[in-house]
Amino acid sequence: MAIIEMKVPSPGESITEVVIARWAKKDGDYVEKDEVVAEIDSDKATLTINAEDSGAIKIFAAEGDTVKVGQVVCSIDTSVKGESKPKAAAVEVKKEVKVEVNKEIAKPEVVATNSKSYANGTPSPAAKKLMDENNVPADKVKATGKDGRITKGDVLNTLSAGFDSSAAAKWGGNRDMERSKMSPLRKKLAQRLVAVKNETAMLTTFNEVDMSAIYSMRAKYNPAIEKKFGVKLGFMSFFTKAVTEALNHFPAVNAMIDGEEIVYHKYADIGIAVSAPKGLVVPVVRNAEQMSLAEIETAIKNLAIKARDNKITLEDMTGGTFTITNGGVFGSMMSTPIINPPQSAILGMHNVVDRPVAINGQVVIRPMMYVALSYDHRIIDGRESVGFLVKVKEMLENPVKMLFGGKDPNEIVLGL
Repeated sequence: MAIIEMKVPSPGESITEVVIARWAKKDGDYVEKDEVVAEIDSDKATLTINAEDSGAIKIFAAEGDTVKVGQVVCSIDTSVKGESKPKAAAVEVKKEVKVEVNKEIAKPEVVATNSKSYANGTPSPAAKKLMDENNVPADKVKATGKDGRITKGDVLNTLSAGFDSSAAAKWGGNRDMERSKMSPLRKKLAQRLVAVKNETAMLTTFNEVDMSAIYSMRAKYNPAIEKKFGVKLGFMSFFTKAVTEALNHFPAVNAMIDGEEIVYHKYADIGIAVSAPKGLVVPVVRNAEQMSLAEIETAIKNLAIKARDNKITLEDMTGGTFTITNGGVFGSMMSTPIINPPQSAILGMHNVVDRPVAINGQVVIRPMMYVALSYDHRIIDGRESVGFLVKVKEMLENPVKMLFGGKDPNEIVLGL
């Protein structure tokens, strides 16, 4: 009998313990080499433990247990042999499992054993907003999105089929309480947020953006962009590009404090706040100042998929110089985002609403978005913060400026 002991891998420097978030296999199950057997949560990221060889697994720690890095949490008996299934058969099984999971998404053992995607049963931001508004639980929605993801259309189909939201809304009427242990990631996030409020002189300045030009550009060029690059231009790529140009004009917004020194970055690594199944993560688009809109959109799409599938790594989330967060996908009209340390500023996007505005003395209806810049007043003065946000607004309302270093093409022709 050959027994292989499986130890907890190190998620990164300074991390000494993790939490067993989920076992993908049950005690005694047969596992294939390299198959995911468990997820572990640290205060920085979620990682997986993969089988080092094929055999029967024996589990030594329960879900929710805190274990040390290097501790043996399971073993594999390689003397136990299983049948390897042909690839075609495996694909067929996956299809059948997906249908079953869509019907009974609330059963964790089904998801854990058969689904290899963390998207399974997870609603998109738009779908979750609609579910929350109508009290629709996930197990009542038939998911048709990629890898079992719940789309907005799935929720609308459930509602149109006559879903009784009043039954799902029943709660209260008793004095019951429920306690759940904070994950390491949530505890670390809580500590960082409190530290930001206590250790920075954070202020927020606001402005509004007329999104008409961006809507027009997307309508005109998205078919060609999608055909050539396989992506459609979303708001985030425009905002990221506008931010990189504005950072060039206001370098203090792209700087950070290190002891008694100010570190100015000659590049723009933009953190994009993404909603993941286990919370908010901020992967980084590196050297965004060198990218085209299509390249930025592709990078954001790839990072969002990794976040959705809980495959974001520590390397993906380190080294950002500025962050953008979009509360508009959840319906937020206005907010004051919190700085992502050690950065000195963060831009908050919000939902787009048709509002009456005055244009050349006439009242017209335009798609408007409020934007907010939270910044550390220790390093960024009011003039710089306001100027930065105005520059972002100018380029979003005249997107062609993004291609010419923040200037109007006519100014360049005239040598201005």
